[in-house]
Amino acid sequence: MSFRLVVLVSGSGTNLQALLDATASGDFGVVAVGADRHGIEGLTRAGRVGVPTFVEQVSDHANRDEWDESLAVQIAAHKPDLVVSAGFMKILGPRVLAAFPVVNTHPALLPAFPGAHAVRDALAYGVRLTGCTVHLVDTGVDTGPVIAQEAVAVREGDDEETLHERIKTVERRLLVEVVGRMARDGWTVTGRTVRIGRTGEPRDASRTGREESFQQCQEPGGTTK
Repeated sequence: MSFRLVVLVSGSGTNLQALLDATASGDFGVVAVGADRHGIEGLTRAGRVGVPTFVEQVSDHANRDEWDESLAVQIAAHKPDLVVSAGFMKILGPRVLAAFPVVNTHPALLPAFPGAHAVRDALAYGVRLTGCTVHLVDTGVDTGPVIAQEAVAVREGDDEETLHERIKTVERRLLVEVVGRMARDGWTVTGRTVRIGRTGEPRDASRTGREESFQQCQEPGGTTK
């Protein structure tokens, strides 16, 4: 496989499953699944198809900085081209974000309704249209550059559960589409604008960056770029 994903999960792993199912296309492969806790369905899903897994719990480290560094080393061992936060319920630290591009999904049309209760907040506000966003992760909470969005109508009588289920259906499809396009065509980021498409650089440029990140994360106290 030429384009390698590490997927981070905290729960049932339905977005992970969508990515695993999509590997049959040949555009990308899931080379490892990481979690912040043991005993979750996301790890079981990976195990069923023979994908290596690892767990980095914040409670196993003296502080968040040590957790961030350890997580970066774990990810780097699998030499990913892209990290996907698929329902990962921890804020990633600067070490991980400096070493790897990270994609996340959010159940709202960012910048509207960031945070953990986006669907509830959208209903409380009374919007008639919400949706989902695929975005790059930065140091903020749901503040990274938007890659793609798709709208979902709020129906009469919707509650948080029914609306969220419809959003998640769209979210899974959109995530697979975006990751597939990034794998096939590459991407560039200018300010807050993400463009998917070839840039004239050799296709193996991402592999070179991957190997550099791996080496840097193996060096205690090393820097990333």
